[in-house]
This record gives sequence, C-alpha cells and structure tokens, in this order.
Amino acid sequence: MSRFTFASALTALASAALLAACGGGAASVGGTVSGLPSGNTVTLQNNAANDLAVTANGSFSFSNTLESGTAYAVTVLTQPVSASCSVTNGTGTIDSYGSDVSNVTVTCTSTASITGTLTGLASGTAVTLVNNGSNLVIAANGTFAFPGILAAGTAYSVTVSTQPAGQNCTVSNGSGTVVTGTPTAIVVSCA
Repeated sequence: MSRFTFASALTALASAALLAACGGGAASVGGTVSGLPSGNTVTLQNNAANDLAVTANGSFSFSNTLESGTAYAVTVLTQPVSASCSVTNGTGTIDSYGSDVSNVTVTCTSTASITGTLTGLASGTAVTLVNNGSNLVIAANGTFAFPGILAAGTAYSVTVSTQPAGQNCTVSNGSGTVVTGTPTAIVVSCA
C-alpha cells in the first residue's frame, strides 16, 4: 500500500471516529410520574404532539425521539379525573451527544370537588350556598357542585347564604374534610 493510500485511509478512519464521538444521535424524552391515583390517566405531550397516556406511577418515555439540538417541552394535555398534575424539568434541549432525557418529573396531587343534592326547592326560586367564601346559586332541584377542585384533606363548611323566597332551606352533612373518590354527601332540603 502506498503512503498516499495509507494516509488517506487513516484520515478517513480518524474522521469517522471523530464523527462517532461527536454523538448527534436520536434521544428519547421521559421521566417519572408520581401521585397518580389508581384507575386514573394523565395524558402528556412533548412539543404539543406525541400524546402519551400514562395510567400508573413510574417511568415513562415518549415514542418519538429527538435529534441533538432539538428543544423539548413536556406538558399535561389532559388532567386525571381526581387529581391535578404538574411538570418539572419539562423543558430543555437535547445535548450535542444525543443523550436521552430521563429527569422529567410529573407530580400529581389528589383532588375532589364539593358536591351534594338539593330537594324541595319551589319552581322559580333560588337558594345561595356558601363554602368558605365561595358562593353557589342553585335554581333547580338535583345535584350540585361548587366550582373548582380541592386537594384531598381540605376542610369544607357549606351553609345557606340566601334563602329562597317563601322557603327555608337546611343543610345536612355540610362540613367535613375532602376525601378523593368519596362524594361529600351534602343534602340541602327546602320546605
């Protein structure tokens, strides 16, 4: 082999090794989910696409990989029914080596709402309930729910703020502590 051919082969081999050392491969983006209540699903997205439904606590990884230098942004697309989830370490850029990202953290906190049943309300009237400063006007018999989601363990105290015209409404089981997955069983009876 001539010196020129040997030198060319060495240069090509060194160039290939240098390119391989630079990385630049495709990387996966993932992390861990914690606090997700049993039987619930949180749907995550990466870069407003690549939906991933997570049904249990533990590790997760998006199916699409990203090239080095590509930004990623993990967000919650759909919250679970009885929890609220947030993302930390959810944004960044794939490094020049194309290293996998595995430190995205999704933390879920159990939540519930204050619900109950109203009976005996006369047609054309309304009753106003209050829970810790939040008012709810109800104009029909049936189930009701205060707006908003509360964390498990939050105290509630529902009372009548404004009585309907010509009636008196009372509240049963109006106070307690929110328990995820357990209805509050508040009953408002009007007569």
